[in-house]
Amino acid sequence: MAELKDFAMSDIDWNMSPEQAVTMYLEWGNNGWNRDHPPVRTASDVSLYFVVDSWQDPPVIRLVRRNMEKAEDLLCVPMPEELITHYRAVHGTWRGISEPVPEVKDWLKKQLEAEH
Repeated sequence: MAELKDFAMSDIDWNMSPEQAVTMYLEWGNNGWNRDHPPVRTASDVSLYFVVDSWQDPPVIRLVRRNMEKAEDLLCVPMPEELITHYRAVHGTWRGISEPVPEVKDWLKKQLEAEH
């Protein structure tokens, strides 16, 4: 199984949310050229981004690779206990897939930076 350190040199889109990924890759007509993420034009367009999966308790953090054909989980790590409080402050006990809160993104960036 892959580890977080294996993705230290990856080009991760820190601003991609699950909703934006669906708009880009599955609902092409909803995405204008003047947005932060331009529409997908070829099968080689790929995004790497993190999501929080709170369908289970405690939530897990997933690194997703999405292209126009599929979304694939590259990594799944348990959310550290100290970050769950920040996540719950925003999302409560809601269950689903969401964009990481800023504290989770900061933790991920620090973990990845420590690996180069």
